[in-house]
Amino acid sequence: MANMEKNSLTMETFSFNRVEIDIVALQNNFQNIQQKVGSRVKVMAVVKSDAYGHGMTACARELYQVGARTFGVAEVWEGVALRRAGVRGEIIVLLGGTPETYDAIIDHNLTPVVYDIDFINGLSHTAAVKNTEARVHLKVDVGMGRLGIQPSQVETYISLIKRLPAMSLSGLLSHFPVADESEAFEKTRKQLASFKEVVARLKAKKDGPVVSHIANSAAFINFPETHLDMIRPGISLYGYFPDASPKGAKRAVPSMDLQPVMSFKTRVVQIKELEAGCGISYGHTFITSRKSRIAVLPVGYADGYQRKLSNRAEVLINGRRAPVCGRVCMNATMVDITDLPPVDVGDEVVLLGRQGGAEISADEIAQWLGTISYEVLCLFGSLNERVYLSNDQKMG
Repeated sequence: MANMEKNSLTMETFSFNRVEIDIVALQNNFQNIQQKVGSRVKVMAVVKSDAYGHGMTACARELYQVGARTFGVAEVWEGVALRRAGVRGEIIVLLGGTPETYDAIIDHNLTPVVYDIDFINGLSHTAAVKNTEARVHLKVDVGMGRLGIQPSQVETYISLIKRLPAMSLSGLLSHFPVADESEAFEKTRKQLASFKEVVARLKAKKDGPVVSHIANSAAFINFPETHLDMIRPGISLYGYFPDASPKGAKRAVPSMDLQPVMSFKTRVVQIKELEAGCGISYGHTFITSRKSRIAVLPVGYADGYQRKLSNRAEVLINGRRAPVCGRVCMNATMVDITDLPPVDVGDEVVLLGRQGGAEISADEIAQWLGTISYEVLCLFGSLNERVYLSNDQKMG
């Protein structure tokens, strides 16, 4: 049931597995981020890639309710989807577009990031034909080595945009590659200085406001001087610190209160009593060393619970941790509940999130997988039924 957003508790069919999205936590995170940077700094809510698995349109709608007026998407089709869902405000397309998307950009009032002369010319022509104006943000590469023009090219591109009909430069942006690495802080400061120099040159030559923005989650948390006119929180919006060490980050910035928005849950479908010496799952990579109770869970790598979690991960049952034993299958995972109080078929199992006083975070799962929390959230959210919670009520 990939990418499904349920609108009520009543479903003709259901999955054993579900991802829960806490709307209250999402809104609180946005408000806390806005409070941290102050009312003079805009906050772009980054909802690209299905809001990191949390559901793009649902999250954008709820964020709008608490003051979000700028949204960041990766591609034009995402911006179109938000408009068709009734989302207002500015929608900035961070990857820009292609000639095939000119009409959609204009018709749906999207703001593309630009870095290509041919694209800029074509967009200008389409906007002029439609008797309207296209707003764009110009991307400068100050060290990411990804999208963007070189600082030395900025004047050329700005002159072109000012010269063309039906075009308006409304923003200038860049991106940090290592703002989440403490040993690279000096590099980040040099990149910020380079970008601010470009911004200063632009503001000295252009009439009208141009929004400057470079700060991702790591930068706005670690470097207040990067806030400029707008910040672009992504992972922090969904309750995680970008350096994958939330406790340390919270000590460094005690004013930041981020709450994980996503939980991933399943249930026990069978309990097996096994003698010592029994192999479990494919390859018998786990063999019981004692008389054991094993719970079978109806979740596996088809649901984003990757095979690499075999014999490595833990889950929560009745507020206690239970280790995964044996290989994770396509649709099944086994956990050892021998040391837990009685467990029954049908009991809730938390793969990601809180249960009682215990918690398994996306950072912890990422460590088991050798990746980052971003990927964990995208995996779970994109491959499972999503249910939205607000004040203990499910909502779409």
